[in-house]
Amino acid sequence: MPPARFVLATIFSTCLLAAQPLVNEGKPLRVPFSCTEEDIQSLGLDCTYEEPCPVFLELSGLEIAGSKIFLSGNLHTTTTTMTSVFLSSEDDGKTWTEPHERIRSSGLDQIQFLDFERGWVAGQQLQTMPRDPFFLITTDGGKTWRRRAVFGDSQVGSIEQFWFDSRTDGLALVDRMQSTETGARYSIYETRTGGDAWMIREVSTRALKLKRAAGQNPDRRIRADARTKSFAIERRQGERWHPLASFLVEAGSCRPVARTLAEPPPEQPEAEQPKPEATPSQARPRTPPTLKKKPPLP
Repeated sequence: MPPARFVLATIFSTCLLAAQPLVNEGKPLRVPFSCTEEDIQSLGLDCTYEEPCPVFLELSGLEIAGSKIFLSGNLHTTTTTMTSVFLSSEDDGKTWTEPHERIRSSGLDQIQFLDFERGWVAGQQLQTMPRDPFFLITTDGGKTWRRRAVFGDSQVGSIEQFWFDSRTDGLALVDRMQSTETGARYSIYETRTGGDAWMIREVSTRALKLKRAAGQNPDRRIRADARTKSFAIERRQGERWHPLASFLVEAGSCRPVARTLAEPPPEQPEAEQPKPEATPSQARPRTPPTLKKKPPLP
């Protein structure tokens, strides 16, 4: 049982980059994770010391550009998406780093690299409903990334598909999750600026589909491995699949950290102060009883 008195101790923010690279030694890797008092409160998590919230990794996007590998996904509890996760390796899966900070309450999905320099990752806020879709964009092979929104203001919606034909021209299919005032739920946005700015090209009440979409490469896959309880990252070589790395589904747990506080000394009752003696000037004069003469006997 935890101590009766404890405080929530702040460790590290989920939005920080991993401090050290993950080294692949042939066993499933565990993505670094810790949560803070701020995370518990801002995400509305019902985590206690006795019943911590289990946290799981979900990987949804995979792209390979030469010897570089990129993975996208999120960390979540059973009820809440906590933060995005973006992993990269420049040595064919031997070591892994996080090239972009984690984004609270968000998830990352499909990834596309047009060449060895230009790449895009789709993402959105994952709250009660997906909203505020965005792209992470790189022009230096994944060393640095910038974030660009699809909508001009905050709206419900998620990026279902996207594809870039060139360094500047691309399309994004957005599902608004609900019909708008005109009855249109699905929209195709286009960019002529490499993803820095987007405009509506087409709207529809029926589901739409792009001719080509990121994440549809048959020579690479993310496979759920029930035996090791991990995501296996694999690349096809001929008729066989070659493992590149694997990551544990269970990332850890989120709960307050107990820290014993020194018990305060018992409260001492205040000493009863002696009443000051009355001074002559303060003394109340005693009034002698009235003396009445008895009447004389007859």
